[in-house]
Amino acid sequence: MTNGKVMIAGGGIGGLALGLTLHQIGVPFVVFEAVEQLRPLGVGISVQPNAVRELIDLGIEEADLDQVGVPTKEWALVGLNGNDVYSEPRGRAAGYHWPQYSAHRGKLQMLLYQKLVERAGADVVRLGQRVTGYEQNADGSVTAMVEHAGGGTSREDGALLIGADGLHSKVRAQMHPNQPPIQWGGAIMWRGTSPGVPVRSGSSFVGLGTHRHRLVFYPISPIDPQTGLAEINWIAEVTVDNSEGWTNGDWNKKSELSEFLHHFEGWQHEWLDVPALLSGASDIYEYPMIDRDPVPTWLEGSVALLGDAAHVMYPTGSNGASQAIVDGRVLGAAFVKHGVTRDALAAYDQTLCEAVSQLVLRNRGAGPFGLLNMVDDRCGGEFDNIDDVLPAQERADFMARYKSAAGLAIETLNAAPSTIPAGAKVGTAVA
Repeated sequence: MTNGKVMIAGGGIGGLALGLTLHQIGVPFVVFEAVEQLRPLGVGISVQPNAVRELIDLGIEEADLDQVGVPTKEWALVGLNGNDVYSEPRGRAAGYHWPQYSAHRGKLQMLLYQKLVERAGADVVRLGQRVTGYEQNADGSVTAMVEHAGGGTSREDGALLIGADGLHSKVRAQMHPNQPPIQWGGAIMWRGTSPGVPVRSGSSFVGLGTHRHRLVFYPISPIDPQTGLAEINWIAEVTVDNSEGWTNGDWNKKSELSEFLHHFEGWQHEWLDVPALLSGASDIYEYPMIDRDPVPTWLEGSVALLGDAAHVMYPTGSNGASQAIVDGRVLGAAFVKHGVTRDALAAYDQTLCEAVSQLVLRNRGAGPFGLLNMVDDRCGGEFDNIDDVLPAQERADFMARYKSAAGLAIETLNAAPSTIPAGAKVGTAVA
């Protein structure tokens, strides 16, 4: 019987949420994060009600989340000529017991980091240390190989290792050395934030255009009372021929407005001037829309995968960060039931791997934006009355199927018991 320390590779949203969960249930842990200083980098993300529920159960209050984003009131798709394809309320307005948030990714990460070090101490997160591999030991423990930013390496022993080290996960690469390369379907995204006036509900997530040529935008801050403007997160997306693969170098590089603005010339409506919105950004970044083919398991011995390392997916369903948070909570529940053991990792893998792998493939097929595919196929994306193109019941059925697959069915989520019961702990002595 030993005290079981869990080692976490990666201090992103998933790794930090897992750290908070382990602290909550009384499991010793350490987080290895490659960067030497965490900063609030990135742009906007959606945090779905299922993940907000988990954050609240972790003691993250809505007042905390209000500091990093705004509650989302509506989700809407709009055709090329500015007419509605589909809209629905989100969060509490839709009947969930918890809100949905549109948040700044980096600010959310910093919030989780600050909460973690306040509760568990600054030494639980080791900055400037990257896990590069692991060794399974005969006694069932695991050794992580750690590379230090200042030079040198070390070996760290623990009961378990959780690879939450993202798209380019070293842990996943060792676990699945023959995995196919990163999959790029041809969509290029330019992302930025601009000051602007929120439209529709004042806190709406809007997708405008077609499945191959669209703009997604939503506010991630409250309206400034002095200017009347909010910070609007936007993603400008165009699909191109991908037969030669990604040839633009970096997977995340700074870009110039002139490189893509021409794709959106003439995208002006009474309620939105797209070129003006794009022109308001101070920094713009270019990303390919990518994912990885699902793997049959997230588990090897005393090592498991979590978050993007397990299931990087297209952002079409706004599930990535939310699923990473849920991953950590499901893993925590497995520890409560099975202790800090391989059995807990197996239970976690059995609960999530297959279901989330199906979600990865569903998002690759456009996710909820599949409605735009259907409209484009039937009328080229321009119409006067959507009911003549895509009847209301067909639209509603499509969205219901997606929400069920993503774990977002309202009645099911509202009725589900807490993933980890209040006050649940893992004993300090574990097998």
